[in-house]
Amino acid sequence: MPMGAASPSFTLYNLWGTVTEVAPGMVKIAGISELAGVGNEIVIEKQDTTILGEVLSISGDSVTALLFSPCDAIRIGDAVQIQQEPRIEPGDHWLGQIVNYRGEVTGTQAPSAPLRATNRRLNSAPLPAHARRGIGGRLATGWMVTDTLLPICQGQRLGLFAGSGVGKSTFLGSLAAGLEADRVVIALIGERSREVNEFVRNVLPQSIMSKTVVVAATASEPPGAKKRAAYCAITAAEHFRDEGHNVLFLFDSITRFAEAHRETALLAGETPALNAFPPSTVRVISELAERAGPGLGNKGDITAIYSVLVAGSDMEEPVADMIRGILDGHIILSRQIAERQRYPAIDVLRSVSRALPHAATEEENVTIRRCRRSLALYEELEPMLRANLYEFGKDTEGDNAIALFAALDRFMGTKNPDGIDAAFRNLESILGPENSLPRRDTTSSSAS
Repeated sequence: MPMGAASPSFTLYNLWGTVTEVAPGMVKIAGISELAGVGNEIVIEKQDTTILGEVLSISGDSVTALLFSPCDAIRIGDAVQIQQEPRIEPGDHWLGQIVNYRGEVTGTQAPSAPLRATNRRLNSAPLPAHARRGIGGRLATGWMVTDTLLPICQGQRLGLFAGSGVGKSTFLGSLAAGLEADRVVIALIGERSREVNEFVRNVLPQSIMSKTVVVAATASEPPGAKKRAAYCAITAAEHFRDEGHNVLFLFDSITRFAEAHRETALLAGETPALNAFPPSTVRVISELAERAGPGLGNKGDITAIYSVLVAGSDMEEPVADMIRGILDGHIILSRQIAERQRYPAIDVLRSVSRALPHAATEEENVTIRRCRRSLALYEELEPMLRANLYEFGKDTEGDNAIALFAALDRFMGTKNPDGIDAAFRNLESILGPENSLPRRDTTSSSAS
């Protein structure tokens, strides 16, 4: 080769291998170990179908690939084409559409050509931490409780912890409509097909669809497709962020993503640990979460809310425990609160926004502390009230907490169309002066 000449690249050639082993969800391929890379796409062309997958691991004599399609048609000796790392082209043509794990618009109104699109890698690195802005100012959310006690700030990353049937999807849909954002990207990972359609058509307000992208991989799709859909969604959010938009990223759910990673990692031979989740699960979730957050310079931010399915309300189960330490706060939805029909069923005392105290003024922080103290004291006294053992008039602070509870409980289930300042004024009017004793609300027993 002449001095200074460019080195040839194997990307100029087609790379082919041969199937040597087939198992549910994966194949092994011989003849390409020296040239294939982890993350490269594979394509197996059959007479009436195209089977897709991704290189998962590489050994000296074979490559293990994860399949995104059923493996029924694959036979030993089939030719496999190895392509480069996956890339997608997110853009304005995705707005108002449902997109699959390959970045293909599945809606019927898809435009004929991409609009303001960029060609992007799916597995890009998070922005450098030292160059990022800090978390921005508070965002109006449309709910009294998250405009005051649990503020959500621009560029913040929160976890929404909930069991099944406690109003998680409805609350996410209301946040999509209420939170201030230029673009909304929603990842629906591992949901039933019916739930995807119901969320898009009924839960998600149609007024925001013109600025919204929905990326979906349903429960019936292979684990690799679910992981790919998650990366497709965060890549779309990064595209809009780099266009200068402030993005709201709603991810439902990180638990299904972790379960998909567990399945793929075990197929690759990784050692299972707690609840069979391999050690790499923390790293994979962290990498996904770190791609959201504040941006650089004059770029936008990605404000992210990740839902976590908590089985049996066990906040110590592996995925919940992992993500709680990664994010900038967590909101817990309580089944007990939902059962008495207060929505959103947020358990304020067990929820935390790490944007506080900096996200609120000194006076607002005093109001927040007073409210939390009153709620905590009521929770402590509630068993005595139920047993008719509490004696009024002997503890002024306890009497105060009992008198306030019904109004505070209603406050936390009330929408707020008037902004953050109005929400704090409302809360302060409920609490009253610091040392006053409000008249006892006779509806408190039914609210509890």
